[in-house]
Amino acid sequence: METGNNKATITKESVWLITGCSTGFGRELAKHVLGRGYRTVVTARNPDEVRDLASNGESLILKLDVTDQSQIDAAVKAAENRFGRIDVLVNNAGIGYFAAIEEGEYAQVRKMFDVNVFGLSGMIQAVLPGMRERRAGFIVNFSSIGGLRSFPAIGYYNATKFAVEGLSEALWQEVEPLGIRVMLVEPSGFRTDWAGRSANESKVQIDDYAATAGAARIGVRAVSGKQAGDPVRAVHAIVNAVESSHPPHRLLLGNDAYEGAMAKLGELQKDFAAWERVSRGADFPKEDQGKAT
Repeated sequence: METGNNKATITKESVWLITGCSTGFGRELAKHVLGRGYRTVVTARNPDEVRDLASNGESLILKLDVTDQSQIDAAVKAAENRFGRIDVLVNNAGIGYFAAIEEGEYAQVRKMFDVNVFGLSGMIQAVLPGMRERRAGFIVNFSSIGGLRSFPAIGYYNATKFAVEGLSEALWQEVEPLGIRVMLVEPSGFRTDWAGRSANESKVQIDDYAATAGAARIGVRAVSGKQAGDPVRAVHAIVNAVESSHPPHRLLLGNDAYEGAMAKLGELQKDFAAWERVSRGADFPKEDQGKAT
């Protein structure tokens, strides 16, 4: 991998490490990356579920639970020992949780933050020393359209993805001067098993939320497997963006993601403009700025 003007160049010698490869985006991405000839570290909590991917190309299959820092450190060390470096880290591992805010169960919410936020940041901290040393690298963090706008029944999930957005935005300001790129992936509904296998549901259900969080939860479950998003097309788009000489900071995937993000921008602009005078009036008068109080 070479860098120029802080734009990492991906070559066929680049090494990818992908978390959460047992199903969904992670599995499809690992298959596609291996098919394109990249050396790939394929990880899962149960490595037996991904061993079949080894026949697709030059791979290293590893056990990795991103909530276990010792497993993170061991996986990064094994990858570097085998391939010499990690050029592209894809933080795909994540889980969901359905609950109105009042219905949220602490243990379930904490578990989701441990995977979606702290697991992701642990992976980043583990790979950055090598990337900084080489002044090259690419970090792909899976967020969601739910990281840009919230929806009833998945408020805690939204909170984890809003956290990923904030962390990633700070991260690229810190590491891009060092030649390391960062990209957020923001999908809408895709035909993965997110709403089934990887999203638990609160045991507490309050009747007053039946028309909001309850209806939203039922609606999401009902369309599972019928979503408009195609995971294969999505992973092709992700790899194309990583390989691009001008990758975006945010990659929206799916019509619903694009339309939802644009609608959110419009809502923000409307609110900000309506209250502009109040917002600007909260500062000290200009003639008093800089004076001690």
